[in-house]
Amino acid sequence: MAQYDNRYAQPGTARTGVATVDEGLRAYMLTVYNYMAGGLGLTGVVAYLTYQMALSSPEFAQLIYGSPLRWVIMLAPLGFVIFLSMRVQSMSVSAAQVSFWLFAAVMGLSLSSIFLVFTGQSITQVFFITAAAFAGLSVYGYTTRQDLSGWGSFLIMGVIGIIIAALVNIFLQSSALQFAISVIGVLVFAGLTAYDTQRIKDTYYMLAGDAAMAAKTAIMGALSLYLDFINMFISLLQLFGSRNE
Repeated sequence: MAQYDNRYAQPGTARTGVATVDEGLRAYMLTVYNYMAGGLGLTGVVAYLTYQMALSSPEFAQLIYGSPLRWVIMLAPLGFVIFLSMRVQSMSVSAAQVSFWLFAAVMGLSLSSIFLVFTGQSITQVFFITAAAFAGLSVYGYTTRQDLSGWGSFLIMGVIGIIIAALVNIFLQSSALQFAISVIGVLVFAGLTAYDTQRIKDTYYMLAGDAAMAAKTAIMGALSLYLDFINMFISLLQLFGSRNE
């Protein structure tokens, strides 16, 4: 933490200044991770309950998986991400929190279909593999002294490429292209996990004690890490998940 001495401490008070910054940063990052973990938990609960309701009610299953409503459910999370990205600065903290939890719940509806495709055991296994990989990558992004900001443009280009390829594959239905998308997806979102962690950490130093802005940027940071986790999980599930027969 010596690199923070000149930025935050005055001569003679360096140790106190660094300790204050470190304590504030730890609290800020803990808030980010708590939001993210809570969002993942809510998504998992909603996804599983939706799947169970679909099993017990063919009409409900047809409504959310076989009717035009499924497109609304699939695209709604993207709408929440765009809405939060554009409006978060003008929103209250409570409104940003509600939007985040609604997003996580809607994402659960969208992801409930994975229980129809993959076995519960493989979903659980891949989830824990993703969690272990995410933890290691996030720790790297938090602790490394290397500047990862140069990764940003390359990784965003990778995300755009994945989206375009996925849209094309809706029509091609190519297993080879799907495999390539999944492999690239794992690599891109692994890189984004480290990159976003460092970016969130760096954002803390630019808040200048603005508590309200810190609360909202913590939510947006959690959203970024949440999306990294979910996309890496889906990519790994496509690669290693066992499908229902």
